[in-house]
Amino acid sequence: MKPDSARTIGPGATVGILGGGQLGRMMALAGSAMGYRFVAMDPAADGPAAQVGGSIEAAYDDRDAASRLAGRCDVITYEFENVDADVAAMLMEQSYVPQGSDLLYTTQHRLREKRAVEAAGAKVAPYAEIRSEQELRDEVNRLGLPAVLKTATGGYDGKGQWVIRSEEEIPAAYAELAKAGTELVLEQFIRFSKELSVIAARSSHGEVRVFPPAENIHVDNILHLSIVPARVEASVLEEAERLALRIVEGLGAVGLVAVELFLTEDGQLYVNELAPRPHNSGHFTMEACRTSQFEQHVRAVCGLPLGNPSLMSPVVMVNVLGQHVEPVVQRITAPDSEAARLSAVPKLHLYGKAEAKYGRKMGHINVLAPDTDAALAWIEGTGIWQAENEA
Repeated sequence: MKPDSARTIGPGATVGILGGGQLGRMMALAGSAMGYRFVAMDPAADGPAAQVGGSIEAAYDDRDAASRLAGRCDVITYEFENVDADVAAMLMEQSYVPQGSDLLYTTQHRLREKRAVEAAGAKVAPYAEIRSEQELRDEVNRLGLPAVLKTATGGYDGKGQWVIRSEEEIPAAYAELAKAGTELVLEQFIRFSKELSVIAARSSHGEVRVFPPAENIHVDNILHLSIVPARVEASVLEEAERLALRIVEGLGAVGLVAVELFLTEDGQLYVNELAPRPHNSGHFTMEACRTSQFEQHVRAVCGLPLGNPSLMSPVVMVNVLGQHVEPVVQRITAPDSEAARLSAVPKLHLYGKAEAKYGRKMGHINVLAPDTDAALAWIEGTGIWQAENEA
């Protein structure tokens, strides 16, 4: 969006959200405190966002429902990137959608996303579009093994991808991912020393701010921990922030863009993926930063001045999956002498999902502490995430 076409949507207005999951819920909670009202469009009747604001129960590609959303709202945003880009484009004619549909169009497709990242001056892993099994064989020979085959659209938390470690896996990998009926992309496997992410914000008026980079640890392709400050050299943190700002400005994005990065042993940073929305690895901002990622997103799409994103306390965010809910609730509702000993302050957020399935994200805890070692010690000491810590 060009700054001269931006509007300022003040508190008291109604914000529409395409999607009604936990990100929409936390967006509504943050924005409600500022005086905004929220309506989420989502297939679930009692999803996380619907529990804290208004809702329209409908599929993401339901144009009639989207038109009803437009009639109830002053501005529309989205909480995840797999909403229908065509619906977003239609809404631009009926309402105010400062993020537009171009950003969705770009980030919904890995090949388009990689080209956009390169155009912004950042590095991605060497890659190739794959149209056939023979082409996959040829590109595996060029890029080397291991390599990662991914669907160009869809997929999250490790879904829609296959790490090819031997030539014998090529037929099975191609056959499995080709079932998705979309383009495929092969990426060279980056041997990284750490995974980092940076949340950058750009307002509809062109103002940009960046949150402190997080060091991320995944288990079974699901984010387990986000550690802030990240345990890397200051020069790496500065470069990660520069890259995120370059990308958010290069895309002309409005709202938040999460930039996921690989850091190699020789200090190189490669962009892995983008997410044009609040992000799991930015949940630490809710207590640890002067402005949370959710408040910042509302400010950005409503055209308010962006908030100060600086860190107030070291923090470790740990995800609460379905198998963790019961022991976490028991721990949080009892006196905690270990937290007192470590001067750690665990802050629990549960998302209101109906069923606690194994491996499903049900909430998170932000552990504030004098340093990240103390926060990590509290997490380890609970024993709740023992299997993840040993992975």
